[in-house]
Amino acid sequence: MKEYKFKAEELEAQISHLTEKGITELSVTDEKVSRDKNKLLRLMKLVAQHAPQVFVSFLAEASVIDREVIAAASNIFCSFDIPLVCTEKGGHLLFDKKFYANKARLLNEAGLVFGFHLTYATVPGDSQKLFMERLDFAVQQYPNHIDFPQTENEEVEAKVSGTFSAADIRYCRDTAFACRTFYTAGRAVPWFLSILKPLRIYPSRFFSDFAEWQRVNNCSYKSGFVPEAENHKSIEKMQLLFLDEKYEEKHCHNLITLMHDIVVINGAMSRLAGEGEESEIETSYHPDDLLGPEACDLTAFAEDVCMEQCRVKIFSNGEYPDYEIK
Repeated sequence: MKEYKFKAEELEAQISHLTEKGITELSVTDEKVSRDKNKLLRLMKLVAQHAPQVFVSFLAEASVIDREVIAAASNIFCSFDIPLVCTEKGGHLLFDKKFYANKARLLNEAGLVFGFHLTYATVPGDSQKLFMERLDFAVQQYPNHIDFPQTENEEVEAKVSGTFSAADIRYCRDTAFACRTFYTAGRAVPWFLSILKPLRIYPSRFFSDFAEWQRVNNCSYKSGFVPEAENHKSIEKMQLLFLDEKYEEKHCHNLITLMHDIVVINGAMSRLAGEGEESEIETSYHPDDLLGPEACDLTAFAEDVCMEQCRVKIFSNGEYPDYEIK
């Protein structure tokens, strides 16, 4: 894959040439654009005019996202990467959950793809507890992905302080890497909160436990494991092995078959959408139920829905992913 890098001042002029260069994906990470609604809107208009088939990822401060930006984004093939940041007030760090939740709600209602950027130990007053709270909040907003620059780019430095020890930094780094592996590379957004609910633990605790599992299984941050370099099926296998352990540990044995079905059918759908990979899978419940609203509550699902052994073909009908019983 050929990669092009454009300086901020070149970007607007280059958009009309993206197609002739064969560019299919573009990441806009200029902080001037991310903070300036008018610059962002101008770029979106140019993409709509000259490169509507190019997928564009925009770094965007939450403050610039409003209904006008969302309307413009709906005309192009794009996603947003939103930094989750704290503000300092009266000597204390504050994280405005309501502000970010409202922005996420607008994006979800419009059906737009977005993710969050999270960092730790980069501002005075931050702590392990505050980072875990931000992570828990982020997952609850149904982001497509959660990125942690500090597990990908060593230039973003975590600093030891009176509120953030070296051990805290290692703990947050490993938890962040676990989330990057399980949630983002594992494409878990459609099912993660539903699967987590019977375990009765916070997402941050779940990822911390998965970090320990990764360490034991030699696929942790320190081992040099790169989750994005793995094929999705191998990540899915890791997810299921770990979930089996957690469901056993929390005495949810009766939900393991259902949990497997939900993870496997959603995984097959994601590989069809992402890689164009058609497949056949076996499930113990009907796919209509597994992909329906009933699957949001596994305990109620297991009580109310009858098991039905199915062989399911996952395929594209030319417009969107589809399935049929074989």
